[in-house]
Amino acid sequence: MLIKDADVMWEGMTQCIRRSAEEVLGISRGGGGRNNRAWWWDDEVKERVREKQNAYVALSSSTLKEEQEVREATYKAVKKLTKKAVAIAKNNASARLYQRLETKEGEKDVFKLARAREKKIRDIGNIRYIKGEDGKVLVEETKIRERWHSYFSLLFNGESEYSPCLERGV
Repeated sequence: MLIKDADVMWEGMTQCIRRSAEEVLGISRGGGGRNNRAWWWDDEVKERVREKQNAYVALSSSTLKEEQEVREATYKAVKKLTKKAVAIAKNNASARLYQRLETKEGEKDVFKLARAREKKIRDIGNIRYIKGEDGKVLVEETKIRERWHSYFSLLFNGESEYSPCLERGV
């Protein structure tokens, strides 16, 4: 009997928290998973990154000291070449983008980029700032975590003076 009451209370509380969070923060439309390849990658960059990954695997799997030194030198050389290929590809892609932005179709792309950037920061999974108890905006990750901790501590320990869920009859 006691466990069932606790389950009912817990379910009511979770619904209240979700509803409140939805009202305050909105609902994220979600986004795609993390894309491992940047938009400017070309075949050379893909091949260089693959070589670098293979060199790293070989380095981490080596057990003998002499073998490890050789593989470390190989990895550093491949890493340097990869870095150079990435810089060249990024530079070329940026140049193409800037040339395209000067055309009529490029104007439309500017707005697409702006919308994509706005959608990216709107996602509720990325909280960059919140207000503290004193009303000041907090931007440091540790301060934001501390604020969430104190808020939920007050909320769950019943020290809150206002409970919107209780007033609605939930």
